[in-house]
Amino acid sequence: MRFKDRWIGHGWLDLFEGSKGFRDTLNGVKVDVLIVGDYPGDGRPKPVAFPAPESVREVHDERVPYVNLVTLLELKIASGMTAAHRLQDLADVIQLIRVNALPQKYSEQLNPFVRAKFDELWHAAQVTEDY
Repeated sequence: MRFKDRWIGHGWLDLFEGSKGFRDTLNGVKVDVLIVGDYPGDGRPKPVAFPAPESVREVHDERVPYVNLVTLLELKIASGMTAAHRLQDLADVIQLIRVNALPQKYSEQLNPFVRAKFDELWHAAQVTEDY
């Protein structure tokens, strides 16, 4: 990994020997590294994989690029569906549905692998808590 070759020991630390991630020593921020073509969740092959960033990039105000919403939803749902310890990814999807006021038909834009789970999470997002 070119970044590690240049920066480990110069403001950055390995999370642990052999890890893909690293930590900023100044702020203590942990950085997870996702490899294009790897699979979310359990890491096993599935119809949803980590895409090349330039293919799913959106930019608002010309400064901060980020992954588009369709891709983010697909990755989080696939992760939560295939790794029991990744339930926060499913909770994140519920929040994304609420915050973006996504219609149920939004699932039509998603990879078929995650559509049924999106529909389930969409219904969960419609429940309001009155306590």
